Formats: sequence, C-alpha cells, structure tokens
Amino acid sequence: MKTRITELFGIQHPIIQGGMHFVGLAEMASAVSNAGGLGIITGLTQPTPEKLVEEIAKCSKMTSKPFGVNLTFLPGFANPPYPEYIDAIIDGGVKVIETAGRSPEAYMDKIKGAGIKVIHKCTSVRHSLKAEKIGCHAVSVDGFECGGHPGEDDIPNMILLPRAAEELKIPFVASGGMADGRSLVAAMALGAEGMNMGTRFIATKEAPVHINVKNAIVAASELDTRLVMRGLRNTERVLTNAAVEKIVEIEKEKGDSIAIEDIRELVGGVYPRVMQEGLMDAGAWSCGMVAGLIHDIPTCQELIDNIMNEAEAIIRKRLEGFLAA
Repeated sequence: MKTRITELFGIQHPIIQGGMHFVGLAEMASAVSNAGGLGIITGLTQPTPEKLVEEIAKCSKMTSKPFGVNLTFLPGFANPPYPEYIDAIIDGGVKVIETAGRSPEAYMDKIKGAGIKVIHKCTSVRHSLKAEKIGCHAVSVDGFECGGHPGEDDIPNMILLPRAAEELKIPFVASGGMADGRSLVAAMALGAEGMNMGTRFIATKEAPVHINVKNAIVAASELDTRLVMRGLRNTERVLTNAAVEKIVEIEKEKGDSIAIEDIRELVGGVYPRVMQEGLMDAGAWSCGMVAGLIHDIPTCQELIDNIMNEAEAIIRKRLEGFLAA
C-alpha cells in the first residue's frame, strides 16, 4: 500500500508506532520497523542525551530500516536539555522525528537543516494547521479516544479526521482508537494516509514491558479508561487501577482547587514501576479506549501483516461488494 506517508518516511506500510514512555526502546522500534512500519524510540525515556545516543546505536544494529525518535516538549515542570537531545538524534543519523507536546517551532531550522522529517502530534485542527505553517512534513491527528493526552476539545476521530482533511495540505495519520485493518481503512476513508498506534503495540511480544502490562490491556474493555488531570488542563487518558480511582476521588474532593501537588505521587515517576516491574497499581499510565479491541499478544510482524491483509480484504471484497450489490 502506497501513500504520501509511506513515500515520505520510506516505509512499506502506512503504520507508525508512536512514542511511549518506557515502551519506545530499541527493541520496540526495531521490531516495528523490521515488520514494515515506522518504529519510534521515545527520546525522553533516556535520562540523558548520551543515553539516547546509545539507544539509537542499539536500534541501528537491530534494524536496517527507517526508524524515528519521539521528542516531547513538556509543558510541565521538567526542562530537559532539548538542543542536546536534538544533537543526539542528528548525530545518530535518524531521519524522522515525532514531536509532541508544545510546538517544536524553536527547533525546526536545526532539525530540518539536518535533513530530518518532522511529524507532529496534534489534538486539534488548529494545532495541525500551525504545525503545517511552521514546516512540519506531516502530522499525527489524535482523537479523543487516544491514550495519553487527548487535548481539551474532546473531538473524536469520526469528526476530527475529516475536518483535518478539509484543512490540511500536508499528509496526516490517524491516532487514537487504531488497532487493526478496520481502523486503517476507516482512517483512510476519512482522509488520513496511515495510522499511528500506541496501546496496540504495547500488547506485542517484542514490547519491552512487564507481562502484567500486556495482560492488563488484553483484559480491559473500552470502558476501563479514565480521564485524569482535567482540572489542571493537562488531561490524560489512563487505564483504571487503584491509584487512578484515588486520583479521581481527590479531583472530585478538591474541585477547582486541585493542584499537581495533590496527585504528584500518583502521576509522576510511576512508569518504571509499572512498565518494568509490573506493579499495576503504582500509578496512572496512559492507555487508549482501543484496549477494548485488543485480544491477543502477537509479534509485531504478525500484527502488521494481519492489519494489512485485513485492510486489503475489506477494500477489495467487503466494500467493493457493496458497489456490486
């Protein structure tokens, strides 16, 4: 399948593995890229730019195919040395950056000057248009269904994707609710030229996370996510657990007076304990509503092959059959 996204990034299939904290390691990114998609290393999971250099080198030994690095420009209290992380990406020979969070505008000249393609994650049409204006090559349009930060507009992909198609000139991929061939065909019918998956890739054999995390996703339904930090205008969709329900209680009790300090221990620094140690109630961790569509733990190759086979069958048989009828 050929789209502007496959052509832009030099990949076989229009499937991108989004950046995920303590998931987007070399093992994850290389497995997706080897399967024909675009794997992504999560830059800020590495504690220093020097460690990112090592992770990029490790990934380069595990795949000869294109992969990218996610760099999230945090709106919070952290202030990573972004120029040094960008240097690490450039020095590693990476040709794709997935940016997220705040606008990457201040760094675009340096990134594009190094011949790197930029895809920016956006939760609204207005932010997508800003990404296009500052020179991003593509955008990932994230609907309200997505795990992590869906923004504050609450627009699901059935509306957001065609609106993006009406406005954008650059190509975009759909993110949020993406899991299978049905997702890909639907996204493309609405104007996208590929899809970005996060939660679905966590539940794969190569994902470098504890089996408890994978099993939790498989066991979850579409009703098992919660929105937290709405009062802080930093909304995050997470899989429910004891810690998340405690956050919900605190937010209900505090109301408009909620502050990050009230829930910091339940949302900050929890990913190593969840993803690596498998302590499922340690805190809040991002997960999409798409968990309700995830029923197995395949290899990345099996997953991507199944997606593409299903998508082709839907297009050539089911949809074409409606026309014949």
